[in-house]
Amino acid sequence: MNGRDCDIAIAGGGLAGGLIALALARLRPDVSVRLLEAGTVPGGNHRWSWFASDLSPAARDLMNPFRKSRWEGGYDVRFPAHERHLATSYRSLTSLDFAYALQRELAPGTLRVNAVVATLDAGGVTLESGVRITARTVIDCRGFTPTAHLSGGWQVFMGRHLRMAEMHGVHRPIIMDARVAQHGGYRFLYVLPTGTNELFLEDTYYQDGPLLDRGALSARLDEYARAHGWVGETISSETGVLPVITGGDFGAWQASQRVPGVGMAGAKGGFVHPLTSYTLPFAAQTALAIVAGADLPGEEMSAMLEDRARAHWRATRFYRQLGGMLFGAAKPEERYRVFQRFYRLPEPLIERFYAARSTRADRMRILCGKPPVPIAGALRALATSRPALQEPA
Repeated sequence: MNGRDCDIAIAGGGLAGGLIALALARLRPDVSVRLLEAGTVPGGNHRWSWFASDLSPAARDLMNPFRKSRWEGGYDVRFPAHERHLATSYRSLTSLDFAYALQRELAPGTLRVNAVVATLDAGGVTLESGVRITARTVIDCRGFTPTAHLSGGWQVFMGRHLRMAEMHGVHRPIIMDARVAQHGGYRFLYVLPTGTNELFLEDTYYQDGPLLDRGALSARLDEYARAHGWVGETISSETGVLPVITGGDFGAWQASQRVPGVGMAGAKGGFVHPLTSYTLPFAAQTALAIVAGADLPGEEMSAMLEDRARAHWRATRFYRQLGGMLFGAAKPEERYRVFQRFYRLPEPLIERFYAARSTRADRMRILCGKPPVPIAGALRALATSRPALQEPA
């Protein structure tokens, strides 16, 4: 290693950084890695979910070490005008199980917790403690930072894991239950039966700003649970504020956070689904791409990741346009109609949509027919920029 501490240093032990470290450990164990996590455990406090159809065979193999919830019988959606069952298998992974697997699978000395990054550069990472970790290649996976260069809206949510004294009777996930009061945006409840007497409930909003009102969301979760007779002990809870990207200057955004010779992955690098904010399928594919280029020096790795991010930006333009129409063409309380109509479409189309692999025929099918929002409003939304994805002043 020419006196360096490692071959590859990864700043950020969340989903993207953890999957890169795992992929290297499994497929390139000869490459030495340091995974630097600011918290006490990798992964933070999250739950990541995905459809089985989202992942390539190689990505599914990468996810094998993780203990996860699996539903082979598909999932349900519920809207004011209709309900539907879809057969696509579904998966969910908690950050606790993510952390356990990384601690088990990574070589001793790979993972370093309580490692807060002060600065990083092409030659390594300096921690707030003053410790310097030198590396041939540095990859920054520390998550999305609000920016003036990208525009859109926000997905805000609060989740709660309940354990009840009795069985709840829910047999498969309810990905969207939009038969609830709509408060300032598209609102739906997400329900995962994680055990016969355990449920994970999440109250989610597609809203214009990033405000997360903990008191209001907690009260609405209580109300929803009581209405269904689900009363029990709260095992854990989580909150999140995610960007829903509808446009912007991607090149300027990349330049604004670029550190010469340092690669960027995960949401930090722009590897997200613009409309759903899903990251796991793209994190897995990026991890596999990094394995394929594991011998690249830092500058070439950085360039490769930026090229992939630009290609991803171009490939997901359609979803940004849909997001622009969702936020700009419909009144906040009427946004649910967009998804209500979408979930009448053929199931294979829906699978490709979530995987960000929509075909030209899919795109035409999504846009044709009776629109769920006024046509004039949709055209106006396409021609109007959304607010910048910044925290309020």
